[in-house]
Amino acid sequence: MPINEAKYIWMDGKLIPWQEAKIHILSHVIHYGTGVFEGLRCYKTKKGPAVFRLKEHTERLFNSAKIYRMEIPYTKEEINKAIIETIKANGLEECYIRPIVYRGYGEIGVNPFGCPVCVAIATFYWGKYLGSQATEEGVDVMVSSWNRMAPNTFPAMAKVCANYMNSQLIKMEAVTYGFVEGIALDIFGFVSEGSGENIFLVKNGKLYTPPLNATILPGITRDTVIRIAKDLGIEVIEMMILREFLYIADEAFFTGSAAEITPIRSIDRIKIGDGKVGPITKKLQEEFFAIVNGEKEDKYGWLTYL
Repeated sequence: MPINEAKYIWMDGKLIPWQEAKIHILSHVIHYGTGVFEGLRCYKTKKGPAVFRLKEHTERLFNSAKIYRMEIPYTKEEINKAIIETIKANGLEECYIRPIVYRGYGEIGVNPFGCPVCVAIATFYWGKYLGSQATEEGVDVMVSSWNRMAPNTFPAMAKVCANYMNSQLIKMEAVTYGFVEGIALDIFGFVSEGSGENIFLVKNGKLYTPPLNATILPGITRDTVIRIAKDLGIEVIEMMILREFLYIADEAFFTGSAAEITPIRSIDRIKIGDGKVGPITKKLQEEFFAIVNGEKEDKYGWLTYL
């Protein structure tokens, strides 16, 4: 999906014209994947633009950096302020937000400590991640032949650039075979997540999702759905999920800041439920979008208005 360019990108404390936001080819991040990043959305509401779960995303950004021993040269409050500043500078009522912290130009070699820690924030319009009609019609996906990484290899709890090479293998395989997305299993054969999304299943009115020890990213939209579901009286069960459970689920859907809540209508060409958006998925979608669009009271304090 082509990038919708905006006017400015925030880089190390300054707003830079979009086309001038560049780094050196020998920056450490390019050669070794030493960057951590976030993805979050700003929604258009009746009260004006509002960033969804800003504090939680920034907290996860700092957690990811901490795991990789990267000292971010700004406070969380400064990053939050910079995100809002960049949205305003670009004049966007709704947008996708991509903060990234990375090792810049300084030294070559695996040891990153001699390289500066740099920060950039981009804001731009981005539509439905898995397709324009994905949230209404659902998507066709496959179980990938590529597994998620083993524990104690690449930390799954860190949203780090290097991990997304694994995600690219999953995504490219799915697209090559005519699917929209792939579902990865962990090294033990249990369901993990999509290439860039967490996954939920519905069976007999209950909501199932893999736990953190299934090598998943602790998704903020995942957490959002769990909290909304519990408030709606839907039982949520975090458990290791067998591959075959995917096929017999009544409903299935992905969650993520980019994907939001996207129904899955088939897995490996096996229809899930009746192949349409299921009632529980639909209810969760309605609650989620009512909150983020400012149509319903934000009792959770998830929206930060500009």
